[in-house]
Amino acid sequence: MPSAKILEQKQKQVKELSEKIKNAKITFFVDYKGITVDEDKNLRKAFRESGHECSVVKNSIVKLAAKEAGIEGLDEMLQGPTVVITGSEEYTTGPKIAYDFAKTHEFYKFKGGIMDGKVIEEAELTKLAKLPSREALLTSLASALIGNIRNLAVVLDQVAKKNEEAVSA
Repeated sequence: MPSAKILEQKQKQVKELSEKIKNAKITFFVDYKGITVDEDKNLRKAFRESGHECSVVKNSIVKLAAKEAGIEGLDEMLQGPTVVITGSEEYTTGPKIAYDFAKTHEFYKFKGGIMDGKVIEEAELTKLAKLPSREALLTSLASALIGNIRNLAVVLDQVAKKNEEAVSA
């Protein structure tokens, strides 16, 4: 039986993780078995710079925290060593970082996650990771809008020239 101090620490850990899960846009889990210290350091830095928090947490703590946050159905994905990554800024950046790393490291795999309070599978995380970033989507939208406005300006200019020719004739 754990001591009162250890039990209190675990309860605090559960409460903190539960709050992170509740406040995060996305929380996902990765199998990290086999990662080197340098790789781990670089990944954590990349996650931190993108507004994500990365930590190794016991699966039992994650399950209790998720339950406290009102989320069920994580038991199957929380097997073996697990890294918990939470992000409150954007949906795609964190999964994209993990996916890019996993391309060259077979052992680093998505297990699943939580997005807006709903459990998502590994395949959904992979789809998220493959989406263009928010900035890229906004750039595409701006280009499309500018192109349409430019085309409208050309057409209006041609109409104006045609009307000028008709008036002068």
